[in-house]
Parts: sequence; structure tokens; C-alpha cells
Amino acid sequence: MGDWLWVGFALLAVQPMIRQRILVAMRARLFGRIEEQRGSRVISLVHRQETMSFLGIPVFRYIDVDDSEQILRAIHLTDAEVPIDLILHTPGGLALPSMQIARALSRHPGKVTVFVPHYAMSGGTLIALAADEIVMSQHAVLGPVDPQIGDAPAASILRAVERKPIAEVEDETLILADQSEMALKQLRQTIHDITSDRLPEHVRDALASDLSEGHWTHDYPVTVEQARKLGLTVTTAMPPEVLELMALHPQPVRRQPSVEYSPGRRGPRGR
Repeated sequence: MGDWLWVGFALLAVQPMIRQRILVAMRARLFGRIEEQRGSRVISLVHRQETMSFLGIPVFRYIDVDDSEQILRAIHLTDAEVPIDLILHTPGGLALPSMQIARALSRHPGKVTVFVPHYAMSGGTLIALAADEIVMSQHAVLGPVDPQIGDAPAASILRAVERKPIAEVEDETLILADQSEMALKQLRQTIHDITSDRLPEHVRDALASDLSEGHWTHDYPVTVEQARKLGLTVTTAMPPEVLELMALHPQPVRRQPSVEYSPGRRGPRGR
């Protein structure tokens, strides 16, 4: 009995790794299918909580330097005339890697298309701005790219300092305000640089202001309609293969699922 218990424990321990290997193989086959259909290089940047560790503990992900290294390598391995399709699903992340990815995509001679099946917030939106075309699901959203200094928006720090006499502001707050001003300038310049070939200057100015200067909260959802009003080239022709790929990036299995529905498309009665 003891031996069987150890065998059962071992099987439970390796089950997440086996499942992960199967998902990776399925994603690789789907990548090949999309690339063949579109004649492009397909790259995905998907941050979900995947059950990958020994005990199945979910890992929170965001845009980091490792992501930028991998994407820059993929762009480098793509011929200049080959289009790039980037599938983007992320809550955002660090400014440096987000800027690196955005600048590299903006300089790729071939067409760059960013697919946003659900959301690409903060640094994800900055990356999307570098695309020639953004394809969003009907209810997908982007978000503001206003820089955060510590736990506070840079624009809010500057406004707080401006509303008080300088003698009443602590030195540490003044330092944060100085950092905030630099961060805003850097981000506005990045938006100008990555959109210079596609948008006229007055549109770039308005876009940089709307998305970076704290007009909205950092988690404000920018819809398809609003993205178009900002001057972005956005369509809703989301390929079903992209949504299929998202299904291969599952969240950790819960004991009781939060959302349930019968599978398949539902049409009028009798169809």
C-alpha cells in the first residue's frame, strides 16, 4: 500500500509538467498553421497564471526584460519583408522592456499587426502603438500608458506638488516630482518616435497627451471605438485561430469554475 501511495504522489507531482508539455506542443502546431495562412512570423506575448511549478502554484506574469530579449531575438530572426503578427495579452509591466519591444517593432520594414483578443494594458498598449494595424476583439480593451513612480501615477505626483506652496512640500516629494517629469517626457517622446511613420504630428501630440498625462486612471479601459477616436488604425477582424491560441493558455484549474456555459456556437432555435 505504501508503494502505491508513493506512485500516486509521483503521478500527481508530474501531472502539471506533462500537461504543460502537451499545451506547448499544441501551441506550436497552431503557430505553424497561422504562419502558413498569413505568411508571417507569429510571436505571442501572453501573461496568464499557468500552473507550472512542482506543486501547481500559479505564477503571476508581466512584461519583463526576459520578454524583451526573446521578442527582440524573434524580430532579428525575421527577414525585413516578412510581416510580424504579435498576439498580445498582458496587464503591462516594466517600462524599459516595453519601450524596447515597441521601438523594435516600429522599425521592422514589413507590416506589423498586433492582435488583442482580450486586453493589453499599460506597457502592452505602448507595444500596440508600434503596430501598423491593431486587431481587437469587439469587447477587447487597451489602456493608458501613464508612467508610475512607486505606487503613484507620475501625473498625479506633479499635480499634487503644483497645488501646494513649495515651502510645504517635502524634499522626498520634490524628488519624486522631478522623476515624474522626466518619466512623462520620456514616454511622450517614445510615443512620438514609434508612431512617426504612420500618424501626423498633431495626432501624435494628442495621442501622447491622452494616454500618458493622467487624464484617466491607469486601469481605464480604452475600447475599440475610443482607440479609433484617438487616431489608431483598429479593426475587429479577429482570426478564430488567435482565440483558439488563447484557450491553450489556461488559468489554473479551480475546484469550482467561476464561469460555465455549453460549448459551441449558439444560434436561433432550430439551427
